[in-house]
Order: sequence, then C-alpha cells, then structure tokens
Amino acid sequence: MTTLIASLGSGKGTWANLFKLMKAVEWEKIILVGSPFFTKSFNDKNPSNEKVLVLTVDPDKEDYDAIINKLSGVLSKEVEGVEVALNLLSGTGKEHMILIASVLKAGFGIRLVDFENGKMKELSF
Repeated sequence: MTTLIASLGSGKGTWANLFKLMKAVEWEKIILVGSPFFTKSFNDKNPSNEKVLVLTVDPDKEDYDAIINKLSGVLSKEVEGVEVALNLLSGTGKEHMILIASVLKAGFGIRLVDFENGKMKELSF
C-alpha cells in the first residue's frame, strides 16, 4: 500500500474530487496539508480517522524553509516505503511548491495521482 499526500485548499469542487480519491484506494495512510482555515474546516466536517493525518501550514506567515523542514520531518516519520502518491488538485501554488519540496527533502519519490472516471488515475510522464 502507498501513502496519499494531498494539498487541502480552495478551489470549487476540489474537495469532492479529493474525497473520491481518498475512498478509491485502500491507502496505507492519508496525509492532508493545508492552511489553518481549510484544515479547521476539514476537521470540523469529517470524523476522526486514524489513517488520516491533517497538517497545517501557513505560507503567508511562516518561512518557506521552516515549513519545509517541519513537513519533511513529519513525513520522514509517518511514511513507510520509498514513494508516495501525491495529489495537488486543491490548494495554491505556494502550498504545492512547499509540499513537493517537503516530500523530496524527506527522500520520497512521487507518483502524481488524481480521481477520474470512477477510479484513481496515475499521471504518466
């Protein structure tokens, strides 16, 4: 099994797509990363799940390097294996860059994934 890491942010319909992706596969763990507003909103609307870890970052108030160091440290401890499934459909460019840098700094390979036509789709490159 693989860990899904996803950006949790604004964008019409992006949460619905992310929820479908979360349910489409038996993920080892799901790690969602977003701003304080969106992580609070997610936590308020979704019951606790031991497979889901929600991490809050605020690129408008925190230094990029500090966020990347914090996230890469958490990912190093939470993720098993050598690669992760990464979804960046939701969120901002700043959040995406921080998340990619954090995953790479933690030493993981990336498989870009999305939900399409009723199932998970890996983006080939």
